[in-house]
Amino acid sequence: MTVLHSGQTATSRRPHLGKRMGKGSLVLFCILLAIGLAVSGWGVFRDVIAAGNVATSWLPYGMLGLALLIALGFEFVNGFHDTANAVATVIYTHSLPANVAVLWSGLCNFLGVLLSSGAVAFSIVALLPVDLILQVGTSNGFAMIFALLIAAIIWNLGTWWLGLPASSSHTLIGSILGVGIASAWLDGRSGLDGVDWTQVTKVGYALLLSPLVGFVCAALLLLAMRALIKQRELYQEPHADAPPPAWIRGLLILTCSGVSFAHGSNDGQKGMGLIMLILVGTLPMAYALNRAVPVTQTTQFVAVAQVTRDGLQQAVPAPAPADPRGVLLDYLHSRKAPPELIPALAGVTGLIADEVKNYGTLVKVPPSAMTNVRNDMFLASQSIHLLNQQHLDRFSDDTRNNLNEFQRQIDEATRFIPFWVKVVVAIALGLGTLVGWRRIVITVGERIGKTHLNYAQGASAELVAMATIGAADIYGLPVSTTHVLSSGVAGAMAANGSGVQMATLRNLMLAWVFTLPAAMLLSAGLYALFRVVF
Repeated sequence: MTVLHSGQTATSRRPHLGKRMGKGSLVLFCILLAIGLAVSGWGVFRDVIAAGNVATSWLPYGMLGLALLIALGFEFVNGFHDTANAVATVIYTHSLPANVAVLWSGLCNFLGVLLSSGAVAFSIVALLPVDLILQVGTSNGFAMIFALLIAAIIWNLGTWWLGLPASSSHTLIGSILGVGIASAWLDGRSGLDGVDWTQVTKVGYALLLSPLVGFVCAALLLLAMRALIKQRELYQEPHADAPPPAWIRGLLILTCSGVSFAHGSNDGQKGMGLIMLILVGTLPMAYALNRAVPVTQTTQFVAVAQVTRDGLQQAVPAPAPADPRGVLLDYLHSRKAPPELIPALAGVTGLIADEVKNYGTLVKVPPSAMTNVRNDMFLASQSIHLLNQQHLDRFSDDTRNNLNEFQRQIDEATRFIPFWVKVVVAIALGLGTLVGWRRIVITVGERIGKTHLNYAQGASAELVAMATIGAADIYGLPVSTTHVLSSGVAGAMAANGSGVQMATLRNLMLAWVFTLPAAMLLSAGLYALFRVVF
């Protein structure tokens, strides 16, 4: 067993990683890029025409194009930054040639994005400051979007250049926190008011625990394999370019596919949520409300809203305050329930019922009213969510059930992702997979353990990563492919007695520790700058 010392590259035993980018890969890249541009352009054109209202100025389309370019740029960088983790094990165990592994991983990423649920997309959006979401189409809203995305891209490119598998999820969340805190400070409020700390805590636990789960579970799985499977070659480094035994090779390819699919499903959604905010801000007439909601469901929505309003008024029989929207916004900022909270919620619920009833269907809401109707729905939904979190309701079972059903129908009317958005995000992530993956692959394959990655270690790390990321997607939690897989490789190395390179682990830990504050500082500074520019 050959030991790799810290900093040793083992180029003599490194698998063939292919050319930087051959003609075939370049042609495929250009074709996919052209398809992505065509799909996004056609999608926007069709939705705007269907809305029956075309903007008279080119400014919204220009801002939309710039914002989409930056958002898809983040997903592109995410593709070669994070997906490299998924292919490292199949490449270094000679299960697949490098170029084949990358293409296959890109396809699995593409399918993962297309089949994703959307839950993670809106859990990321929930971290953004409420007031900036309400004014996403204003200069402050664009400053927010541009600042957090550009900060995330800068940090991801920096860590990629150094070959550090830092987390894109970690980076994006840090950028969101920085924007939220900076927005609150610049508006004269406490920085703590700029962020939904309950949601941050929920996401933070997922990011904190996922690498621990990866390390421990991969180590335990490897120990279980050693106890149950007595095939010595599984626990030894590969010989030359010889592929692994058929069954373990199939398992490694399957788990690489699963991790790539789960990565697309989980990480692809983060860009989707931000793209939907961009679309709502630039073209509210087409994207503020879900135009696919049928007339029959709209009638039911109005009935549920009216019953919910009546139940709230019976629970707290007091007139609605003069500015019910302002009361709900202050409640979401401070998270402290004022005495007039329930009457205010009843008032906004009544406004929503009256607005939708007057227009008949969501399709018939005029462009001038789209943003107001959506903002009312957003305020009501977030307030109901916070009420449930704080257990402040004093309602009967019927009122509580109606309230939850009302929130569900609001979310269906406002939380939707057009299919073309999934397609362009999938293409951006897949394109990213085709380029720039070598730096991270070499780090994962050579510089975490002191010995060459063996078949059992690769299978253990990939199985745990696939299961962890897939479970997180089901529960709507944004976790890091990088953290889970890198820690899984380290855990498998430790359990096999191979040892780990402490210098690499130290660098990984430093990247993990500094990613959050660095992204926060970058996005806060950019947000302050863009507020002046816009």
